[in-house]
Amino acid sequence: MANPWLAMASDADPAERVRAVRRAHEAFLTEGAVSPAVRPVVAESWRRSARARVAQERLAPIDLADAELEAYRAEHPLARVMPLFRELLGGIAHDGAHLLAVCDEQGRMLWVEGHAGVRHRAERMNFVAGARWDERHVGTNAPGTALTLDHAVQIFAAEHYNRTVQPWTCAAAPVHDPHTGRLLGAVDITGGDHLAAPHTLALVQATARAAEAQLAAEAPRATVPRTRLVALGRDEALLLTGGRRLRLGPRHSEIMVLLAAHPEGLSGDRLALELYGERADRRSPVTLRAELSRLRRLVGPLLGSRPYRLCAPVGADVAEVARELAAGNTQAAARAYAGPLLPLSEAPGVCRMRGILEDDMRRAVLARGEVELLRWWTRAPWGEEDLEAAEALLAALPAHAPGRAALVPRVRRLRAAYGLGPL
Repeated sequence: MANPWLAMASDADPAERVRAVRRAHEAFLTEGAVSPAVRPVVAESWRRSARARVAQERLAPIDLADAELEAYRAEHPLARVMPLFRELLGGIAHDGAHLLAVCDEQGRMLWVEGHAGVRHRAERMNFVAGARWDERHVGTNAPGTALTLDHAVQIFAAEHYNRTVQPWTCAAAPVHDPHTGRLLGAVDITGGDHLAAPHTLALVQATARAAEAQLAAEAPRATVPRTRLVALGRDEALLLTGGRRLRLGPRHSEIMVLLAAHPEGLSGDRLALELYGERADRRSPVTLRAELSRLRRLVGPLLGSRPYRLCAPVGADVAEVARELAAGNTQAAARAYAGPLLPLSEAPGVCRMRGILEDDMRRAVLARGEVELLRWWTRAPWGEEDLEAAEALLAALPAHAPGRAALVPRVRRLRAAYGLGPL
């Protein structure tokens, strides 16, 4: 099939496709091998789900509810484009066969709307506002996989990793802040097998683009840097410049992050030290000059030399989070913090920046002591083993709050892992 993001070709038999993928799913669970009948994008998602130990019958956990949910989504940037989502997708969502869903960048459902009968069916698997539908919690599904891969995708019936979700088919597309490139969330339509048609994926993609266009028109242009570097939670940074989106390689990502953090510029020796550290040898200057030459071909006059520097203002998501933290705006910092800085980088300068920012973010979350922030931190990959934060969340949650009972054994496990006594 030409488009790997489509669930199946337009002339395919849905019933036969369901049978083939269900057989492949069962074989994967029992044998660990993936049949050629499974699309590569789905096969990789199944592997991620298996590594995350997603249960086969698990319901999506509820992260936000009631007043907390209302307050959170009212402040979320996607609230500004909900009228557009309803205009473009609401009609088909209320025809009795579909649901319109919008989630944030963490996979938390903010809105789930549509015909009451379909919503009631979806509630049985916790496909509701406030529930967490990222891959790590529910496995392969269109919103969660679209967020993981930052790409629109269809997930058809038995392609869902979790058997509870396999009666459904869905298509979702990510939505970005058009000025910063930051992932804001995803828009999704969920329903029956007919949603595997090619036009469904095109529809959600067009809706996401329309939302980004509206956000671009509403934002104050004067305050937005012309060039933007997005490097949090990504192994390869994204450079937004001159209307282009450049995905940088790992080494170029490290160089751009370091130069953005040092607007005064860095000498060749200092830049080599920040990149290679003790691994630097007599070949490092030659290697560095070659990397800088290749980077200059990508970014043009933005990259200067003597010293190496960026020749125009570059806004960076790292700096945005640091500014919000310095101003005491922990909620805003958390929304902008998409994850550790270039998490796979071993460059000493990047590691130092990553550690400082993560430590500052963690201290701010603990200092605020708010349930929403603590829950976000402890459920993120970078905070799931943080005993202090987990204990703070346990203390902050009311006795019968959703999720509190499940948190207790986790805290006990972490305390045992750290050699501490029982609660």
